[in-house]
Amino acid sequence: MNTLRRALGGTRTRILAAFVVLMAFSTLVSVIAIYEVLTVRAGDRVDAALRQEVEEFRQLATEGQDPDTGEPFGDRLDRIFEVYADRNVAATGEVVVMFANGRYFDSFSGASGGRFTLEPEYRRWARLRETERGDLETATDTVRYLAVPITLGNPEPLGVFVVAASLTAERAEATEAVRLAALVLLSVLLIASALAWVVAGRVLAPLRTLDETARSISETDFTRRIPVSGQDEIAELAGTFNAMLDRLESAFASQRAFVSDASHELRTPITIVRGHLELLGDDPDERRETIALVTDELDRMSRFVDDLLLLAKAERRDFLRIEEVELGALTDELLEKATGLGARTWELEARAEARIRADRQRLTQAIMGLAQNAVQHTADGDHVWIGTGVDAGEASLWVRDSGPGIPREDQARIFERFARASGSRRRSEGAGLGLAIVRAIAEAHGGRAELTSMPGAGSTFTVVVPMEGPEITR
Repeated sequence: MNTLRRALGGTRTRILAAFVVLMAFSTLVSVIAIYEVLTVRAGDRVDAALRQEVEEFRQLATEGQDPDTGEPFGDRLDRIFEVYADRNVAATGEVVVMFANGRYFDSFSGASGGRFTLEPEYRRWARLRETERGDLETATDTVRYLAVPITLGNPEPLGVFVVAASLTAERAEATEAVRLAALVLLSVLLIASALAWVVAGRVLAPLRTLDETARSISETDFTRRIPVSGQDEIAELAGTFNAMLDRLESAFASQRAFVSDASHELRTPITIVRGHLELLGDDPDERRETIALVTDELDRMSRFVDDLLLLAKAERRDFLRIEEVELGALTDELLEKATGLGARTWELEARAEARIRADRQRLTQAIMGLAQNAVQHTADGDHVWIGTGVDAGEASLWVRDSGPGIPREDQARIFERFARASGSRRRSEGAGLGLAIVRAIAEAHGGRAELTSMPGAGSTFTVVVPMEGPEITR
């Protein structure tokens, strides 16, 4: 029952129903329009036939000659009627009635005509003084007639010429044509509906695949993708869904890596603290050493947690406090603060004079993080340069060192969480979150963090931010 209900309420069924309703409405309108057009044309053909008969009679009366004498007819209406009746044959379904001097004179009809009765109108037609046309309903037919008084140059009519034709036969032909057209259109509707059902199934196939793919996805499997073909809206939807799966797969992979790395980073100090506390003896000196070691590990854990909280806050809107910052003055402050990080040869490489909209404290935090990173990868007396610049609406703040550089295979992931360069002579036991924090600060400003490094030739870490500030503050 549920399967039937789903099938009847499915998108494919609704599309087919809408198509059938539209086609049925179009078919109905077409049949009505065809019937009306054919009916009007049937009436026009009858009118044309009636006018032709009248015109032939007028031509005979005005231009014809009496075949017996070879002279014009003049006003001998009865002789004109006789000659006309001898020379003309009424078309099928036509009746010609002639009146002379107010009385019935003669009539003739086509091979299958004369089946309708016009006698009730004879008395009225015989006295007509003006041309009259109209339709009559007889016992068997609908008749259209044209009655023309005949004067032959006299002030008063000498008689009346009436020609009538059946509309029923013409309309029957129109009805038969409409019936055949309706059958054809109905057949086309049935065939088109079957094709529409097939086409709708093919069009909606990617959506069914999307549904199956979405149902098969779990937290451990994001590998399935929807095949994309064509350039229509369905293909665009499939591409968008695949891109979403790519982002989800990347996010879950990053989450798993983060949980793994974070648990590893926390497990080590916890193990150290637990081990020393379990072996803690009664000797005062040993206690002092153990407490100092445990305190140091707890401090490291506290810094690690603070870094994680900072990275979490970087995604919030209140992470930055945007203000107008004088870049030149900030450069001087950064160099002065960096000299206290280690015994290095600190130098100013470039100093830009510009005003930017940024969070002064966050930029200072990022550059100090880069400077600390440079200290950890250089030796006493090595050169470290700090500089700022502006170009194309962007401000750049960088730290360049003369350290060993970063291997090419590590440069792509150096700004990721817990990432460390392989084979580096690192003098810190940090968790590898410093450069990730730098990137988070840059991206919060609407900018980016960049790295230029050659193994053996040092590294340059750059924070690039828009001078007008992040878009949410504009």
